[in-house]
Amino acid sequence: MGPMPKPRRSARKPRVRIEKDTMGEMAVPADALYGAQTARAVANFPISGLRAHPAFVDATVRVKIAAARANAALGLLPRRKARAIEAAAREVLAGRWRDQFVVDVYQAGAGTSHHMNVNEVLANRACDLLGARRGDRGAVDPNDDVNMAQSTNDVVPTAIRLAALELAPHLLEALSGLAATFEAKARRWDGVVKAGRTHLMDATPIRLGQEVSGWAAALRAAALRIRDTLPELSLLGLGGTAVGTGLNAHPRYPRLAVKELERLTGIPLSPAPNPFYAMQSLAPFAALSGALRVAALELLRIGGDVRLLGSGPGTGLGELRLPAVQPGSSIMPGKVNPSMAEMLAMVAYQVIALDGAVAWAASGGQLELNVMMPLVAFDLCHALDVLAAAVRAFDRRCARGLEADAARCRSLAGRTVSLATALAPRIGYVRAAEIVKASLSTGRGIPELAVEAGTLAAGEAQRILDPVRLTRPGRA
Repeated sequence: MGPMPKPRRSARKPRVRIEKDTMGEMAVPADALYGAQTARAVANFPISGLRAHPAFVDATVRVKIAAARANAALGLLPRRKARAIEAAAREVLAGRWRDQFVVDVYQAGAGTSHHMNVNEVLANRACDLLGARRGDRGAVDPNDDVNMAQSTNDVVPTAIRLAALELAPHLLEALSGLAATFEAKARRWDGVVKAGRTHLMDATPIRLGQEVSGWAAALRAAALRIRDTLPELSLLGLGGTAVGTGLNAHPRYPRLAVKELERLTGIPLSPAPNPFYAMQSLAPFAALSGALRVAALELLRIGGDVRLLGSGPGTGLGELRLPAVQPGSSIMPGKVNPSMAEMLAMVAYQVIALDGAVAWAASGGQLELNVMMPLVAFDLCHALDVLAAAVRAFDRRCARGLEADAARCRSLAGRTVSLATALAPRIGYVRAAEIVKASLSTGRGIPELAVEAGTLAAGEAQRILDPVRLTRPGRA
């Protein structure tokens, strides 16, 4: 057999164009909308393969529209350039050119690389629209035109705010939907008495509806905590430029740009009363992230309760029947797992971990700037996104399909030894405890032993120790 043929080498090299920045020339793919600074960032940060969250990209692009409009209104940016920048930006908002935002999430501090990626894409696309060649800074310059009166240091915190304000309502809607599902279940199950449990041990009876109403109230409270963090996010430091002083920005620019952003987003927005605080501190993001953590903790607890109450079917609590959504085992036929509650827990763990990263990043600022903003932007948007999706999926695929096993609930409610709690006001704690011990050692019921001990007549025992009666306030 003769020698293997050598693989053919392509005679064509990838097409590139040469763009320039302050560091010199840089080869850029010929068909790329981004330019030299973005290409340098791609080379510098081959870290995770993760890209900017779409809501963060959209928010940054909206800032560019608002800036172009404001600067044009002030007579600083030619109308022709402003219209081309806005047209390019609207194409991005419509879903085009998404593959051009190529900088890794883990990048240079403050988000300069992401910011220049946006500036270059919009500048080069505006060049296209004006009939100029890409990279023609005379036609549209990414720094002097798209970035006029702006700095990474005021644009990026503004964009994080806008992205969070865009995403948060979806989570609030999902939490409200799940709360409403549990409120409906609580009304439906108000007559289903079951054993209460504290420390995972028998406690006095409770109605299933009462227990589930607590879940709904927890979710309403979690949503309120999140909502309470949002007003501060609407105070924008846009116009502060490099350090909050507004250097290179017209004095009227901040108010004009914020008003344009309000028109673009439909969200009430205002210039920050103190632009230095708005640029130095990431506390508003930490506050929102912290509220997401608390919501995740509540969802962990509630999802865990669903798993416990639905455990079985033969050897667990079995008071709830969970909808079967998929086979639960590759080896055990017929096994069905609480898959949606398990998914909810995983997402909650992730959100809690993301909050830790946001908290540390928020503490990492120095003087006029916190350079950890790219991390905060991604983690906060990701947390808002996945938590909303998880809550919606859990609601639709699990919570709405939950069913109560009323007979199982009643059976266990009648067997809880903590029925003896109702005896304590009549016969004292010590004597009631003796009846509990006797029940545990013999397996006999509390009412039977109370009658045998001579503390209650049979009819009185049945009335006082009725599990349904014990779910209401007052002495038995």
